[in-house]
Amino acid sequence: MLVVLCGAGAQAREVPATNALSASDEAYGDVVEDLEEPLYSPFIERYVLDELKTLRTDMASQKHEIMQQILDREHNSVDRAVAYSTDTVTYFFYLIAGVSSILVIMGWSSMRDVQKRIQVAAEGRVTKLIDVYETRLEKLERVVKQKTQHIQANREEIERTQDIQALWLRAGQENSPAQKIAIYDEILKYNTQDVEALTYKAHSVLHLDEPQWAANLCTQALKIDAENSQAHYQLARAYSAMGLPDEAIQSLQQAIHFTESYRSELSHDEALKPLEHLPDFQKLLSNA
Repeated sequence: MLVVLCGAGAQAREVPATNALSASDEAYGDVVEDLEEPLYSPFIERYVLDELKTLRTDMASQKHEIMQQILDREHNSVDRAVAYSTDTVTYFFYLIAGVSSILVIMGWSSMRDVQKRIQVAAEGRVTKLIDVYETRLEKLERVVKQKTQHIQANREEIERTQDIQALWLRAGQENSPAQKIAIYDEILKYNTQDVEALTYKAHSVLHLDEPQWAANLCTQALKIDAENSQAHYQLARAYSAMGLPDEAIQSLQQAIHFTESYRSELSHDEALKPLEHLPDFQKLLSNA
């Protein structure tokens, strides 16, 4: 069983140990069996979790800064709108007062008529200004709401990714196939279309001598991604265990077609030993 960690926050992946032990590996087999302590260090997982915590803190700080900037811009817009409205109405009244004075002097209208006209004109102008700035404020409110929803969606996506990464780390540290299957089921609850989780689950199911279950999982994965070489390879191993050599050879051909590196694993995979006597299997080996 091999666990691969690629940088901080990366997903841990269990790589199926399909290659047979070389002579030097067998020589050290007894030493490995006598180990009393795990070879991995929990500080790696602690480092990943600290990085995830830092990322979450940074996202919260960024959200606070963005909301503060939006509120500041909204306040500035309102202040400019009120100042503009006040100045406009003031200048308008000055203009009306000057025109009214001229009209009164010239005898075109009485002061009462002038006052009424000024009031009507001022009310109409103020109403228009209010309508314009209410429209602008509604647009600004919609923009702020969209930004808030976008930030919330990003936060939820980050939390979801962190949970999935933690599950992959746990799966890489488990030795029991049953426990691995339970963890892969938790990952599939987040995304039922996760092809990688389905294929790794199929690999663990084969360790429980459930080839039909594994074949069903691989078939489900291939419906999502027909070119997934890992799903084809695990399906071949399941067919081999079920005593279906022809189907197993076809799946191996598909796996090698999409990923040539699988050809080097054919002669070392114990699950494919029942296929060694087949000419088609030997042909796959001879092309290596």
